[in-house]
Amino acid sequence: MSPLRFDEARSVVFARVREMLGDPQLETVSLDEAHGRVLGRDVRSDRDYPPFNRSARDGFAVIAADVAQVPAELELIGETRAGEPSLFALEPGQTVEIMTGAPGPRNADAVVMVEHSTRNGPRVTLHRSIASGRNLIMAGSETRRGQLVMSAGRRIGYAQTALLGTVGCAEVTVCRRPEIAILSTGDEVLPVDSQPEPYQIRNSNAHSLAAQISRRGGLPRILPVARDRLDETRELIEDGLRSDLLILSGGVSMGKHDLVEEVLSDLGAEIFFTKVRIQPGKPLVFGRVGGTPVFGLPGNPLSTMVTFEVVASVAVDLLGGATDSPLRFRGARLAAPFRHKPVLTRFIGAVLEGDYGDATVRPERGQGSGDVAAFARANCLMVASDAQASWDAGDWIEVMRL
Repeated sequence: MSPLRFDEARSVVFARVREMLGDPQLETVSLDEAHGRVLGRDVRSDRDYPPFNRSARDGFAVIAADVAQVPAELELIGETRAGEPSLFALEPGQTVEIMTGAPGPRNADAVVMVEHSTRNGPRVTLHRSIASGRNLIMAGSETRRGQLVMSAGRRIGYAQTALLGTVGCAEVTVCRRPEIAILSTGDEVLPVDSQPEPYQIRNSNAHSLAAQISRRGGLPRILPVARDRLDETRELIEDGLRSDLLILSGGVSMGKHDLVEEVLSDLGAEIFFTKVRIQPGKPLVFGRVGGTPVFGLPGNPLSTMVTFEVVASVAVDLLGGATDSPLRFRGARLAAPFRHKPVLTRFIGAVLEGDYGDATVRPERGQGSGDVAAFARANCLMVASDAQASWDAGDWIEVMRL
């Protein structure tokens, strides 16, 4: 198979996983447990918001026409604070002192801020004219009773949590978190609590993948390491296929003992692609066995992390009920010149500093796709396009937050 661009690979994953999806399995959790989950059912507003004409400022509720010419002296007929009903109806020439969040009196159509007023006993002089509608948020202007305020498939962040709380959702219907099996392969791979020989490594990949999966709302299930034996690899792959998604790390290259593709073939897998034009992570396998999607990620730690974040994360999002899975890029200026061979799109661990207008980025120099220490110092991925060979200091380049 010809290698795909990373955006093409993401599109393939999106389309194929959508084909495999059944109806989402739903569950109900408390509002405080819903953060990071995907909404399972549409939510509609339980009433108009705001439910009354709400003052946006401390000041004086007025009929705007009364302050068309200033200074304007008005009769003060009372006060309304937040949390209490309005007991007043304005007549021309009258005003009510009002606090932020309080309901405006009937007939009022604006609020003059207190800074633009002078108190004279039972009368108030206002020194600034105001247009109708200013500083008074009209009832139902944010949302109407019964209006759709959040659609199923939306991931619940802190702003969505605020909205759900506002409309009275003490309990929230969310999509079940998908179980994602993680299988690392290779004789050289040991559990993280082992003391490895110089020629062995600890299984950090399984745990970094578990962290990435959890961040996407999945439930990671780490399987024992598959040794480089066909029968053991097959048995563990079959176990992983009982989950909603199987992600393998290692065993997808062209080496003599890389067994993953052979086992998948024996199990009747349909393979959609085997390579993606990115670095690190070119040997990336995606397919399915029956109704279960499967990824074979390269075994080098940086390759595993990057290929999950750039491509495999799409499947976790969709299986968790999300309707989309966008990558979030932004621009930053290079702190120093950068060159590369424009054959593959490179995702390079980098350090992003500064605010949006003057943000700069510099690559974190490492020793290849096994240098976890360098990658851990990064806070973003710098994206070097395969269509460009060089950038000067100060040039804009895309970055992706980790």
